[in-house]
Amino acid sequence: MSADNSVGNVSVPLRNLLNSIQCIRDRVRDGESNESDGAFNLSNFWDTLNQAAKAMSQEATKLSLAFSKPPLPSQQDGEKLAESITKSVLTLSTVFYWLPKSQGISLRQQVRDATVEVLEGVAQLVEVILSSPLQSLTQEQLTSTGSVWSTCSQFAQLPKDNKAAVLVVLSAQMGVVKDALEEIEQALSEAQDPFNDILDDDLDGEEPQGNQDTHWSDKDRRVISPCQGLMKASVACLRKLMSAVKANGDVTTPQNLSQLDDLACITKEISPGVDDLALCLYPPMDYSGVENNVSKLAALLKKILEIIRSSHVCGESEVTWVQFLDGAVDHNLQKARDHIQQDS
Repeated sequence: MSADNSVGNVSVPLRNLLNSIQCIRDRVRDGESNESDGAFNLSNFWDTLNQAAKAMSQEATKLSLAFSKPPLPSQQDGEKLAESITKSVLTLSTVFYWLPKSQGISLRQQVRDATVEVLEGVAQLVEVILSSPLQSLTQEQLTSTGSVWSTCSQFAQLPKDNKAAVLVVLSAQMGVVKDALEEIEQALSEAQDPFNDILDDDLDGEEPQGNQDTHWSDKDRRVISPCQGLMKASVACLRKLMSAVKANGDVTTPQNLSQLDDLACITKEISPGVDDLALCLYPPMDYSGVENNVSKLAALLKKILEIIRSSHVCGESEVTWVQFLDGAVDHNLQKARDHIQQDS
């Protein structure tokens, strides 16, 4: 048999394997869990899931090694290899399906995303092997193999219950919002007029044309201040909510699980709201756009604070800061509107 025929024959099970992985990945991405009437053992689920991820990592290693140097696997060996990998892929996806929504939507979403990431990594590895010379180990193949190892190992770091999963969401949101706030603060501190030297020497106090389009006016800066206050209130809300969830978050009842998911879902809207507000603050400032976005963010924060107030994570000690932030939101919203409506 010629080398070309050998390559062609071993490619067949690889292409079939790729199609199978992609179909399973798509089902996991869009599929529903298998709800069970019986008690669900979360600890057993994690043990089995970690074992499945470890097995998947080992199968990826076997596949990569089989196509790292000559001779190529025979078609029969290629079929056995593809069958073994398919079995591991099915096992991993099946274990994911064990996790019911009743354990929490946030937890299930993060486990699903991690599972999909592994399946995408294995599919990419198969694609790389198919597209590379089948008798040499390429850097791309090494990178793809390492990527599968990395995604499989991340299962050990995933949140183990819905409370921990919600804290992951809140922490990610707070990081994004803090970044947006720091960017606008840095821009304000660095925004010196580049025409100062020219004005002193040549222009005798006349404003250069177009300068207002690239620099903040005094009115702009007055408008920005309460907008920054609203962004700071967003950060404070997320930080305080994280503390409340850590202290009071409960996953033992369906109602409390659902409340945690509701908090995670609505707080995901904070970072886009802060980003929209921050973007419209840059010169030339569109005051109507600023008022629109500051009103939207304020309404969102007040809604979130109301949801926190009515949830089980809000104890007596949390009521004080909820009320304080609610007042801070109103105060900054009104200040922003007042400054926008004032003449320059």
